[in-house]
Amino acid sequence: MLTLEEFRELREQPSDPQAEQELINSIEQVYFSADSFDIVKYELEKLPPVLNLQDLEEYRDKLKQQQAAVSKKVADLILEKQPAYVKELERVTSLQTGLQLAAVICTNGRRHLNIAKEGFTQASLGLLANQRKRQLLIGLLKSLRTIKTLQRTDVRLSEMLEEEDYPGAIQLCLECQKAASTFKHYSCISELNSKLQDTLEQIEEQLDVALSKICKNFDINHYTKVQQAYRLLGKTQTAMDQLHMHFTQAIHNTVFQVVLGYVELCAGNTDTKFQKLQYKDLCTHVTPDSYIPCLADLCKALWEVMLSYYRTMEWHEKHDNEDTASASEGSNMIGTEETNFDRGYIKKKLEHGLTRIWQDVQLKVKTYLLGTDLSIFKYDDFIFVLDIISRLMQVGEEFCGSKSEVLQESIRKQSVNYFKNYHRTRLDELRMFLENETWELCPVKSNFSILQLHEFKFMEQSRSPSVSPSKQPVSTSSKAVTLFEQYCSGGNPFEIQANHKDEETEDVLASNGYESDEQEKSAYQEYDSDSDVPEELKRDYVDEQTGDAPVKSVSRETLKSRKKSDYSLNKVNAPILTNTTLNVIRLVGKYMQMMNILKPIAFDVIHFMSQLFDYYLYAIYTFFGRNDSLESTGLGLSSSRLRTTLNRIQESLIDLEVSADPTATLTAAEERKEKVPSPHLSHLVVLTSGDTLYGLAERVVATESLVFLAEQFEFLQPHLDAVMPAVKKPFLQQFYSQTVSTASELRKPIYWIVAGKAIDYEQMLLLMANVKWDVKEIMSQHNIYVDALLKEFEQFNRRLNEVSKRVRIPLPVSNILWEHCIRLANRTIVEGYANVKKCSNEGRALMQLDFQQFLMKLEKLTDIRPIPDKEFVETYIKAYYLTENDMERWIKEHREYSMKQLTNLVNVCLGSHINKKARQKLLAAIDDIDRPKR
Repeated sequence: MLTLEEFRELREQPSDPQAEQELINSIEQVYFSADSFDIVKYELEKLPPVLNLQDLEEYRDKLKQQQAAVSKKVADLILEKQPAYVKELERVTSLQTGLQLAAVICTNGRRHLNIAKEGFTQASLGLLANQRKRQLLIGLLKSLRTIKTLQRTDVRLSEMLEEEDYPGAIQLCLECQKAASTFKHYSCISELNSKLQDTLEQIEEQLDVALSKICKNFDINHYTKVQQAYRLLGKTQTAMDQLHMHFTQAIHNTVFQVVLGYVELCAGNTDTKFQKLQYKDLCTHVTPDSYIPCLADLCKALWEVMLSYYRTMEWHEKHDNEDTASASEGSNMIGTEETNFDRGYIKKKLEHGLTRIWQDVQLKVKTYLLGTDLSIFKYDDFIFVLDIISRLMQVGEEFCGSKSEVLQESIRKQSVNYFKNYHRTRLDELRMFLENETWELCPVKSNFSILQLHEFKFMEQSRSPSVSPSKQPVSTSSKAVTLFEQYCSGGNPFEIQANHKDEETEDVLASNGYESDEQEKSAYQEYDSDSDVPEELKRDYVDEQTGDAPVKSVSRETLKSRKKSDYSLNKVNAPILTNTTLNVIRLVGKYMQMMNILKPIAFDVIHFMSQLFDYYLYAIYTFFGRNDSLESTGLGLSSSRLRTTLNRIQESLIDLEVSADPTATLTAAEERKEKVPSPHLSHLVVLTSGDTLYGLAERVVATESLVFLAEQFEFLQPHLDAVMPAVKKPFLQQFYSQTVSTASELRKPIYWIVAGKAIDYEQMLLLMANVKWDVKEIMSQHNIYVDALLKEFEQFNRRLNEVSKRVRIPLPVSNILWEHCIRLANRTIVEGYANVKKCSNEGRALMQLDFQQFLMKLEKLTDIRPIPDKEFVETYIKAYYLTENDMERWIKEHREYSMKQLTNLVNVCLGSHINKKARQKLLAAIDDIDRPKR
C-alpha cells in the first residue's frame, strides 16, 4: 500500500495516460477477484524452481510499475469525486437535523395523546362499543335472511325445471351464485355455492335432453326457451354443436328403432338378439312382405327429423332478423359484435349441417336398400319402392340442393339389374304372345288413347309426393311449392295411400264395335231400299273422319258416290290393334314409369323400349312380309332403310342359333343371353287360303297394329326426349328416324304377297299368248283377256268387301293393295306383250285398245289416281313405232324393262322398220345395259 508521500509524488510526476492504461490492462485478471484472494501466495507459487535474481528484480519492478499505475488511477478517481462527496456530506448533515426535529414533534404528540386519554370516561367508550355491535348485528341479520332465501332456492329451481322454464331457472341460479359470492366468507355459503354449481350443471344436462327432443318434433315455444337458456349461459355455439350431434344420433336411433320394430314383429317373438345387431345386419332380417311398409315408415321418420332441422333453420333466420333490427337501435358495440359473431357461427354451422344430415340419411336408406335383393319383388312393388326413393331424393334436393349421389347410384345399379332381368322376361313373354297370337282385332273404343291406360296416368297427372305417380292431381299453382312448405304444418309426403282402385278403372274396350246401342240402331236407318248400295255398306257405313254413326242427313247419293276401294266403312273408326299390341303398350307405360321416377336410368329404359318395338316389328316382318322373291321383281318394295333396320335387329336382338354351342366363348354366351329367339307364326293363322285373300284380315290387323304402335311411339317422343341425357339423344333420334318411321314401310312387302296371289296373272299370260297380234286391220273389239283380268279385279273387290266385314281396312291399306294389284297386272300385260312373236301396226293399236279398255273399267273399281305403272305399259307399246336411232336412245333411258322385254321389242320390230344391222346394234346396246348387273 502506498504512503501519502508516495501518493503525492506520483501525482507530481509527469504521466503518459496511454502507457498507464496499457500497464493496467497488462495486470492479470485474477488480481481483480474477491478480497479473500491471497496475492503473496499466488506470486510465490508462480516462482520457478531455480531462482534468478535479475529476473526477480525485473519482475518486481514490473509489479511496482503496475501498482503505481493503479494507485495513480485510484487517486485520480478520488480527486474527481471529491466535490460530490462534500455535497453528499452536507445533505446527510441536514437530514440528521430534520430527524432531531421529528423526534421532538413525536414526543409532544405522545404527551398530548396521554392527556386526551385521561380526559375521556369509561361510559362514553362503552356507548361507542355498543353502537358498533348494533350495526354489526343488523348487517348479520340481513345476511342471515339472504342465506335463508338461498337455502330455499332448490325448491323453486326444481319447480321451474318441471315447468320447463329453463331460462328462468338459469337466471335464478345465476343470481343466487352472484349473491352467494358476496357471502362466501360464511362456511354454510361455501357449501351452498358448490350446491348451486351442481344444480346449474344439472340444469345444463336437462337442457341438453330438452335440446335433443327438437330433433324429432320441433316446437317453436320449446326451442325458443332452450335457446334463451343457452344464451343466458353464454353457450350458444356449444348448443349448436350439441344440436348437430343430437340430429346425427336421432337419425341413427330412429332408423334402428323402425327397422327393429318390423323385424321383431315379423319374427313373432321378443328375442333380444335383434337389439344387439348392427343396423346393417338388422336390415337383412326384414321380410319381403314388410319391406315396403318398413321403407315407408323409415322415410316418414327421417322426414320428421329433416323437417325439424328445416324448421330449426327457419327459427334462426327469423330471430336473426329480429336481433339485427334490435341491435341497430342499441349502442352496446361490444355486445353487438359478439352477437354477430355467434350468429355467423350458427348460420355456417346450420348450412354445413344440411349436407351432413342428408348424407347420413342417404347412407341409412342405402344400407336398408342393400339389405334385401330387390329382384324378388314384383314390378308394381318395385315401382313403388322407386317412387318412395324418388320422393326421398326430391326431399333431399329441396333440403340442401344435393343431387343425392349416394342414393342415386345405389338405386340406379339395383334398378338397372332389376330392369335387365325384368326386360328379358318380358321379351320372352312377348315372343310367347306373338307365337300364340291369332291376329284377331282387339275391340277398343273409337276415342281410345294410351293415356286412358293405368300405366300412362302419370303423364296426365303431376306426381304428388303423398301418393304414387299415377294418382296425383295436377297442380294449378304457378309457383312451385316445396315439400317442406307443403307439409310444414302437418302431414307426411311418405304416407301410403291404401285404396286407389276406384280411381284406376279403365274403360277402353268396346263391347260390340259400337259406342252405344243407339248408335248401332241408327246405323241401319234410311238405307233399306237402295239396291245400288252394297248391303255391307248400308250396314257398316260410318263417317270416315270422325268415326261416328251416320245421321239422317246423309243421303243415298252420298253412299253411291263412295268408291269401291274405300274399305274404311266398318262399324267405328277405332284403332286397329291386338291384345299383344296392347300388352306392348302397357309395357312401354311401365318402362316409362320407371324412367320417370328414376331419370338416371332413362337411357337403359329407352334402349329396352326400343327392343320391344324392334322385336314386334321383326315379328310382323317375319310372319307376313318375308318373301325372297319380292326383291327379284326389281320393284324395290323393301327400302334400303327398312332392310338396314331389319338386318340391325336380326344381328343385335335375334338369336338365330337353335342350341348353345358348348365351345362358345364366355363373351358369346353373354351376348346370346341378351338376344331372343326368332318368333314363329301360330299354326292357327292360315295365310294360304284364297277365300280369305291369303290371310288379309290377319295381315291388316298385324301390320296396322304395328303402325298404330309406331304412332304411339311418335306421340311419346317429346316425353322421352325430355328425360333422355343429352349425350344419349343421338341414339333416340336414330331410333325414331331409322326404326319407328319405317313401320309403315312394311305395308308394301306384306300386302304385295296378297296382291301377288289375289289375281291369276299366269292365266292372263296364257290368254294373251292365244291372241293374234299380226292383224291387218284395226280391231274395234278388245280381247277376252281384258275381261278375264277385270273379272279377277271384281272378284278381288268382293273379297276385300268380305274381309272388311271382319276387319276395317284403312284407306292407305286398300290403296296399297289396289296399287300392288294394278302394278302387277300392268307388268303382266307388258310381259304378255313381250312374249309376242309377231306384231303389226294394227296389232299395236289393238294393244292400245285393250289397255285403254282395261283402264276405263278399272277406274270404276278404284279411286286411285293416277293408275300405277300406266306409263310403263303405254311407253312400251309406243316404243314399237320408234326409229332406229330413237329406239337406241330409248333403250338406254328406260332401264326399268327387263332384258327379255327389250330384246323382244327389237325382234318384233325387225322387218317392219328395223333391219338386221340395226337389230344387231340395238341388241348390243341392250347387252351393254345388262353387263353391269352381272
